[in-house]
Amino acid sequence: MNLVIDIGNTQIKVAIFDHSSMVYKSNFNAAEIWPRLEHLAKEYAVKDAIISHVTHLETTVLDKIKSLFNVLVLDHKTSLPFENMYLTPKTLGVDRLALVAAAESQFPDHNTLVIDAGSCITFDFINASGQYLGGAISPGIEMRYKAVNHFTANLPLLNQKEVIPEFGNSTENAIHLGILNGVIQEIEGVIQQYKAENQKLTVVLTGGDTIFLAKNLKSSIFAIPNFLLEGLNSILIHNIDE
Repeated sequence: MNLVIDIGNTQIKVAIFDHSSMVYKSNFNAAEIWPRLEHLAKEYAVKDAIISHVTHLETTVLDKIKSLFNVLVLDHKTSLPFENMYLTPKTLGVDRLALVAAAESQFPDHNTLVIDAGSCITFDFINASGQYLGGAISPGIEMRYKAVNHFTANLPLLNQKEVIPEFGNSTENAIHLGILNGVIQEIEGVIQQYKAENQKLTVVLTGGDTIFLAKNLKSSIFAIPNFLLEGLNSILIHNIDE
């Protein structure tokens, strides 16, 4: 079995895969990482693990994890199951590498656009020949709410609404409508742009705002919440099999 560890800014997500099938998933605070992993080592027959981290990972923590599993730390030097055409691979987020790996694994020989709606909204494209050509990075929904408040003197900081107002008939509704409708129209526009340039485009939506966006997008998409974890596992399998 394989262990996938995704270390974010505040939360850690872990998943255990029996080859390509997820059999366990959990998330917890960074302070809990060692007891949680010790428990998983005892509970499951895990041999190999992959770590993706966007923050600094203490050497002592990494050494402890290596005492339990054969560990692959994902970075720009890691062997990938696709051809990376990105011009600055050192600056490419490991989360985006994992998403593209998932696209190549689950939709081989397809032109695939992966949209990750989290802190930022990222668009990543891999063509039917298995070449990752790059994408785009845009502010996420929560970031837009914070920006409207931070960069103005009088506009309030609001929490995201689940239902988009039909009219901006108050300042609060105008903010909600502007941000949420703006994100929807931006994503729809990007999808149509890629569809015009690529035949038989597959579109995958993932990330924290997947459920909200999937309800409001008109374009045909695959909504896959665990796409990043699945991509990390596919990179691990690729390196084990080499």
